[in-house]
Amino acid sequence: MTTLRVAAIQLNSQDDPAENRHTAGALIETAARAGARLVALPETWTYLGAPAGIAAAAEPLDGPTAAWLAETARRFGIYLHGGSFYERAEDARRVYNTTLVFDPDGRAIARYRKIHLYDVDFAGQFRLMESDTVAPGDEVVTAAVDGLTVGLSICYDLRFPELYRLLTLAGARALLVPAAFTLHTGRDHWEVLLRARAIENQAFVIAPAQVGAHPGGHCFGRSMIVDPWGTVLAQAPDRPGVITAELDLAAQERIRRELPALANRRPAVYERASAVAP
Repeated sequence: MTTLRVAAIQLNSQDDPAENRHTAGALIETAARAGARLVALPETWTYLGAPAGIAAAAEPLDGPTAAWLAETARRFGIYLHGGSFYERAEDARRVYNTTLVFDPDGRAIARYRKIHLYDVDFAGQFRLMESDTVAPGDEVVTAAVDGLTVGLSICYDLRFPELYRLLTLAGARALLVPAAFTLHTGRDHWEVLLRARAIENQAFVIAPAQVGAHPGGHCFGRSMIVDPWGTVLAQAPDRPGVITAELDLAAQERIRRELPALANRRPAVYERASAVAP
């Protein structure tokens, strides 16, 4: 395989899971008909509402959202990255923010729980404590799409380059970043961070996002697909829709060969520095 056609779905999800599934299904069909082999949804696309409703919206891993994703992947014969949804946890007070990936036969081939939780307080402007309602995951996860290794992450993870380097070292050549980035930070940081993760790891970045107002706030949008040189291959306008791009894997191999930043790493030095850090 020298190329892979991918699609990122941009949504303006609300607090009605059934309506959100209906909208997502139509856009997934559009992506599949455009020839996408891998289709990715944004973060918390089944429920994007007030924090008080998160526990009620949470589902088990074998619940209706997983069943719907499996059937949709099977119906269109695609790899379907399920963005993320709220998964019930052992702790009744909190849930997980979870990604599932399905193969064209509808089999779940990967599960990732968001590691970094968005606890922020911009005095007088915006405050959100994700850890009040969500428990963190603790596993670095990859999945195989037609033999291509892709790395999984969710939204706020984007600010932690260590995770993406671990995914790259585990063989990831594409990095998935489903998100519901806030308008406050997204307008200044979203594109910069996505392109940085692509450049430093010489990897493709596929970032499907939420856009617009919802009961819990306002999302920035601008879903993007970025190549390993940091070039934006596709970017969504400020409304729900689909973007697609052809990932040129041969070009990625050439970039990694001609500018061997990954091969030129000095892990022994980093380990010594880490040992003496305060």
